[in-house]
Amino acid sequence: MGLVVGHPMDTVKVRLQTQSRYKGIIDCVTRMYAHEGIPGFFKGMSFPVLSIAFSKSLVFGSYSNALDYLTQSQNAQRSRDNSATAGAVFMAGCFSGAIQVLVTAPTDLVKVRLQNQMKGRWGVGGDKYRGPVHCVAVILKEDGARGLFRGMGALALRDVPCYGLYFLPYDLICKALTESGKQPDTFAVIMAGGIAGVVTWACATPMDVVKARLQMSGAGGPVYRGVLHCISLSLRQEGVQVFFKGLLLNSIRAFPVNAITFLCYERLMSAMTSLR
Repeated sequence: MGLVVGHPMDTVKVRLQTQSRYKGIIDCVTRMYAHEGIPGFFKGMSFPVLSIAFSKSLVFGSYSNALDYLTQSQNAQRSRDNSATAGAVFMAGCFSGAIQVLVTAPTDLVKVRLQNQMKGRWGVGGDKYRGPVHCVAVILKEDGARGLFRGMGALALRDVPCYGLYFLPYDLICKALTESGKQPDTFAVIMAGGIAGVVTWACATPMDVVKARLQMSGAGGPVYRGVLHCISLSLRQEGVQVFFKGLLLNSIRAFPVNAITFLCYERLMSAMTSLR
């Protein structure tokens, strides 16, 4: 559900971060619509659709289990009043981010490559890839298996600390909006999830820019030797503002995407555990 809601804005964000031809969000949206129509905003979506359920189940599952371990709790239905410290929540979130990186690095790479592909002279990637499977085949042919993990270092630098930040405000806001001994209602989950998403992406955007540029390296974009080279070259060519490209769009997208993600998670967990 979160992917369906957020993918069009994610495509615009990726274009802004990796291509300097756009003047801003409106210019990017207008030109994408003019040259590619509505389908252009959903480029690269098919591959994440196939993997998002698995990767998110690992994120939420590893977070819950890590938090149980850190708090030495054996109660799977841990109440909101249980004394899980902020440090424990942050560390469990970091652990879930590390688990996600291992799973999503290849799918995120393919998504970014397809999102940047445009027809004719406007395209960074041109018509190089016919779809996700062909994209994987081309990457394997050109760069080998290691090519599927291009940008993984930047992805780890983005996701590991930021998933700690992701779950921390969610936990704190849910507790603040929920009466002691009760489960959070729909309003609390939506607000906590949405705010957690905005906070996370506000912190993640600089490394998200670096990650996207590394993933496009050698595929129509500038060639970078690594994270530090990408940072220094981007800074020298475009100034410090380059690391905040897509920040506004990330923040706008983050609230509804993460609100619906947490809401679906909480309600599905409640429904499934009530059947036991």
